[in-house]
Amino acid sequence: MSTLKTKIENSPKKPGIYFFKDKDNNIIYIGKARSLKDRIRSYFLPTSDLKINSIVSETTDIDFILTGSEREATFLENNFIQQYQPKYNLKLKDDKSFPYLKLTLLEKFPGMYLTRRIEKDGARYFGPFSPAHQARKTIHLITKYFGIRTCQEPIPGKRKRPCLEYDLKLCSAPCVGHISETDYTESVENALLFLDGKVEKLLKILKLKMYDAADCKEFEQAAHWRDLIQTLEQIKEKPKMISVKMENKDIFGFARKKENSALYVFLMREGKVIESESFSFQEYEKTPGEEILFNQLLEFYKNRKDMPDKILLPFRPAQRNELKKTLSIWKSKKIEILTPLKGKNKKFVELANRNAEILLQKRSEELTPLKELKKILGLKTIPIRIEGFDISNTGGEESVGSLVVFKNASPKKNEYRKFKIKTVRGPDDVASLHEVIRRRYTKLLEEKTVFPDLILVDGGKGQLNAARNALSKLGLSHIMIVSLAKKEETVFILSQKEGLQLDRTSPALKLLQRIRDEAHRFAITFHRQRREKKSFSSALDNISGIGKKRKSTLLTEYKSIEEIKGTPQEELAKIVGIKAAKELLKIVKS
Repeated sequence: MSTLKTKIENSPKKPGIYFFKDKDNNIIYIGKARSLKDRIRSYFLPTSDLKINSIVSETTDIDFILTGSEREATFLENNFIQQYQPKYNLKLKDDKSFPYLKLTLLEKFPGMYLTRRIEKDGARYFGPFSPAHQARKTIHLITKYFGIRTCQEPIPGKRKRPCLEYDLKLCSAPCVGHISETDYTESVENALLFLDGKVEKLLKILKLKMYDAADCKEFEQAAHWRDLIQTLEQIKEKPKMISVKMENKDIFGFARKKENSALYVFLMREGKVIESESFSFQEYEKTPGEEILFNQLLEFYKNRKDMPDKILLPFRPAQRNELKKTLSIWKSKKIEILTPLKGKNKKFVELANRNAEILLQKRSEELTPLKELKKILGLKTIPIRIEGFDISNTGGEESVGSLVVFKNASPKKNEYRKFKIKTVRGPDDVASLHEVIRRRYTKLLEEKTVFPDLILVDGGKGQLNAARNALSKLGLSHIMIVSLAKKEETVFILSQKEGLQLDRTSPALKLLQRIRDEAHRFAITFHRQRREKKSFSSALDNISGIGKKRKSTLLTEYKSIEEIKGTPQEELAKIVGIKAAKELLKIVKS
C-alpha cells in the first residue's frame, strides 16, 4: 500500500484516465478524471461502497494517461474500456459508442443524421459527442439556421407539400423544390464551416447575408441571420466535438533529461485511440535525439504486425528516408512519416510529449532508491534488474522456493518463477536456497540470457554465504548479493561482517523490503497451493471407484478440496461415476 500511496501523491492534478491493476498486471478498472490526483486519492478514503472496496483490495498498481481536457478523457476512457474489458467497469463494455453526426455529401441534397457507427461511405462524420444531448442540440442548430434536411425523403419525390419540419422552420424542404440545388449547396458549405469550428470565417459570410437582407427590407430573414451570429459569438470556439476520420496512425512523444530518455505512443486505429505504449531507456548524454528516435522507432516496429499508415513525430529523426523505406517494406505499403507543425496532429503530438515527460519524471523517482543502492553497495552501475529469492516450508514438508524480478524498481510478474525443492530433506532453508540459486543461474548460463545487477535473498549471513557459494561454483561471483534479515532489517554484504543498518526512511531500504516481502508472498502462496494439492490428493486415496486414472483426472481438473465442494454431483459423476461422486462429496464436506 505504501507504494500505491507514493504513486497517488506523485500523480498530477491534471485531466486524464487512470488504470487500476491487480497483482497479475491485469487492468481491473478504468476511470476518467478532471484531476487525476484528487480522483485516485478518493478511492482510498473510508467508504461503505462495496464496489470501491473490492477494487482497492485487488489493486497493486496504478497507472494513468494525461489528456488535454476532461472531455478528451471521456472519449479515451470509452475506447480503452472497450479494448480491455475491465472486470469492474460495468458500463461502456459493449460496442455502443458515443453518437456522431453524419452529413451525406455524396447526395445532391445532403442530409444530416445521428449515428453511432463510422463507415467509409463518402459521408462526413463529426464527433464523438459527450454528453449525447450535445449531438441533438447541434443538429437542431444546423436544421434551424441552415435548413439541412434530417429525413430520408427521396428527391425529387412524390410529396406535394412540405412536412411539419418545414412549418417549424427546421428544414428548407428540398423534397418539394422550395430551395434550389445551388442555394442548398451553399447552406451545406456554411454548415460545414460551423461543424469544423471555422467560426470567424462563417461570421463574415453571415454578416454579409444579414446586411443584404436588411438592405432589401427582408427583416425577418435579417433577424434569422442575426440570431445565428449571436449564437456563434456565444460559442467562441469550436463546438464540443472532434472531427473523426477512419485513420490508422501512431502518435509519438519524446522526452529527455541528460542520459535518460522516454518515448510515449498513442495507437490510433480506425479513428480511435485504442491503446498506448511507453518505454524509457538510457543513452549517452551526447547522443543526438534524432539518432535516438531513429533507433528506437526501428526497434519498436521490428516485430510489429499491426503497422499504421502514418507516424506522427515530435521532430524529424535521423535518416528519415531510410526509416521510411524500411518501414514501408515491412508494411508492404507506403508509410508516411510526418512532423506536424499545426492543427490537430500537432496537438496530438504535444499530448504524447506531455505523457513522455510524466513517464520520465516517474522513472526518475523510481531510480532514486536504485541510485542510493548503487552508492551504499559500491556498485559500478545502477542495479536496474534485481532478482529476489525466498524459501517456504512447514516442518520441511512441501519445501518451495520463489524468484521475483524487479526492473527499474517495478515488479516484472511475467518473469517470476517457482521452484519445488528436489535435493534437500527437512526444513533446511540455507541448503534449499543454495539449490534454487544454483538451478536458476545454471539455466541462465545455458540460455545465455540477461543476468541481474543485484541478487537479494531473505535471511542473514547463512543465506548470504549459501547464495555466494552457489554463484562462485558457477563462475558468477562478480554478481553482487545482499541478504535482508527481518528482525532488525539488517542488510548483509560480504564486505560488512556486522551488516548495514540503514535509516528506516531510506528509499533503498524500502525497496529491498518490498522485494523481500514480494518474494516471501510469492513463496508462501506457492507453498499453500502445494499443501492443498497434497491434502486434496490424500483425500482421494480411500474412495471406492477412484483409481489412479480418475484421481489424475480430478487433480488436473480441480485445484483444491474447496473447488470440489462447490462442484455439482452430476459434473463429478461425468469423471468418476455416480456412486464415487456421491462418496467424494460426502468425504470432502465432512
